[in-house]
Amino acid sequence: MEASEPWTGQELDALVEEATVDAYDTEEQLMGLFTMVQEHLAVPFTTTVLGVEVTVQDIDLTAGSQIVALCVRGPWRQAIGILDLPLPVPPPDGAQWIAAYRHWAP
Repeated sequence: MEASEPWTGQELDALVEEATVDAYDTEEQLMGLFTMVQEHLAVPFTTTVLGVEVTVQDIDLTAGSQIVALCVRGPWRQAIGILDLPLPVPPPDGAQWIAAYRHWAP
C-alpha cells in the first residue's frame, strides 16, 4: 500500500474478500476485482503521468488479463496498467477498489 492511500490492510483485505468471495481461481478473482473497479470508480478524473496531466476516461481488462486505465490527453490515447497509475490527491470516489486490486496483485 502506498503511503498516500488512506486504507488499512484490513480494509483492503475486506474489499478483496467482497470482490472474490465466489471466485474459484486467480482469473475469477481478477474478474471480480475488475468488476468492482469498473462499477465503483468515478470516471472521468484527471491525474498526472510522467509529469503530464491526463484524463482517465474508463477502465478496461486486456486480453492479457491486466486491468488498465484508458487515458486521454488531446488526440493521444494510452492504456496504463492501474498497478502503475498514479492517483491524484484526493483520489476519486471508488479508488479504494484500485487500492484493493494493488493489495491483491502478486
